[in-house]
Amino acid sequence: MEKILGKISSVESLGLLDGPGIRFVAFLQGCKLRCKYCHNPETWDINGKCEIVSPEELLKKIRRFKNYFGSDGGVTFSGGEPLLQPEFLLECLKLCKKENIHTCIDTAGVGFGEYDEILDYTDLVILDIKAVDKDEYKELTGQDMKYFDAFLSACQRKNKKLWLRQVIVPNMNDDREHVILLSNFAKKIKNVEKVELLPYKTIGVHKYKELNIPYRLEGVPELSEEKLKKLNKILKENL
Repeated sequence: MEKILGKISSVESLGLLDGPGIRFVAFLQGCKLRCKYCHNPETWDINGKCEIVSPEELLKKIRRFKNYFGSDGGVTFSGGEPLLQPEFLLECLKLCKKENIHTCIDTAGVGFGEYDEILDYTDLVILDIKAVDKDEYKELTGQDMKYFDAFLSACQRKNKKLWLRQVIVPNMNDDREHVILLSNFAKKIKNVEKVELLPYKTIGVHKYKELNIPYRLEGVPELSEEKLKKLNKILKENL
């Protein structure tokens, strides 16, 4: 049988923003989306600069930090898009569950369409809501929303716990109308434990220059804390 190998862009040993508790975060290489605000363009190309590891080798790295995340934290597979490496992801999830490690995937839901077994070994899905409106989604990501819809349907079918997250960009979706659309969308989905608004940041802009890729939100300011607070109040009132 051919050995399963995965392509890892980077890892974070003590993540605090990628699921409950302290997390070991593995950022997998490759993504089909081309989101305007993406701050990890180096992960787009699945054959880009990365570390090639086996699931067992990654588990060895994870084990070193198990005492830190304990029973409250765990492992999060992010990206890029972890669903673009389904065989590797599945094997990693299985190994983690054998070690009683809490598993999470942070995903935009755009992989190859075979999600059921992956979800069987996933405790939590952090689902990135790019946009609720189909036209806005296409404009933002360059892809049809049907792929996202297929993954969300699989999550519902498998009764998975969900955290929903949306990046809020000034002059794009930073208004009452968009937040209410998001809250109405969330209310139709079962097992949603949390809905989060993430402020747009410009931390990845320098990467575009290094990679010689045009940055499509040039000149757009970061979302202010004050504006985020107002939008979170609207969100809370409408959930």
